Amino acid sequence: MNLFLELLLFLVTLLYSYLEAFVKLFVPVKRKSLSGELVLITGAGHGVGRATALEFAKRHSRLVLWDINKHSIEETAAECQKLGATVQTFVVDCSKREEIYSAANKVDKWFIGCAGVLSMPKKTMFFASFLPLHFCLLVEMTSKTTRAFLPVMMNNNYGHIVTVASAAGHFVVPYMVAYCSSKFAAVGFHKALTEELSALGMDGIKTTCLCPVFINTGFVKNPSTRLGTVLEVEEVVEALMEGIVTNQKMVFVPPSQSVALLLERVFPERALNFLKKISEVKFDAVIGQRRTQ
Repeated sequence: MNLFLELLLFLVTLLYSYLEAFVKLFVPVKRKSLSGELVLITGAGHGVGRATALEFAKRHSRLVLWDINKHSIEETAAECQKLGATVQTFVVDCSKREEIYSAANKVDKWFIGCAGVLSMPKKTMFFASFLPLHFCLLVEMTSKTTRAFLPVMMNNNYGHIVTVASAAGHFVVPYMVAYCSSKFAAVGFHKALTEELSALGMDGIKTTCLCPVFINTGFVKNPSTRLGTVLEVEEVVEALMEGIVTNQKMVFVPPSQSVALLLERVFPERALNFLKKISEVKFDAVIGQRRTQ
């Protein structure tokens, strides 16, 4: 096909895409059931990880919970069991490859005991990467953990991989260089993995990336901004669960971030700097860093 015909085909595709998007505004989004699905959540002992585990428990999923803190993970497991969920816990340091693969093998054996078959036909394994925020280690930890489970998912062309990033993976904030860098990398990991799965024809494996603004978890002390609010864990998890059941690739919390991302690409630098100035993003400190603002 020559270049002219390819460009013409692109214009037709573009118009069809806009029409399709418009029609979808009035058509209910198909939602998938999470009942009975095997769900692995790392960092499930606290914050967003714990809250997400509880939401999956309410939906009758089977939970595999990882965290570096034994006491915290046992507390989360107890709460999930009260909701009627089947739960298995593992104390795992996701910065250590050997611990990841050791726990992954134990998960496989536990699954065989529950389901009787390792191939998991038409059973989703979700991987939610609620990883401890060790800055530059984050993406390495994410990729290692994903690598431990992705082959099984690819054998069945079925599953859902969730990467927890941040608004800081799209917009930079002063005095958070290491954090922003790791979150940009996490967003890049999600996008690259999504494209690679598509190129391999793995359309049954879905991917979602969560990108919230400041969350009231204590990781950042006294955050504030004039153009938004500090999020509570519950509203972030609600948006994430909606993104999972409707197979959204990118979940912005709040959704207005997508507009801000567009403005960053079309506004000149002087205008962007003015907007950043009036937004007055402030915080006292980031846990793990010595510098303060």
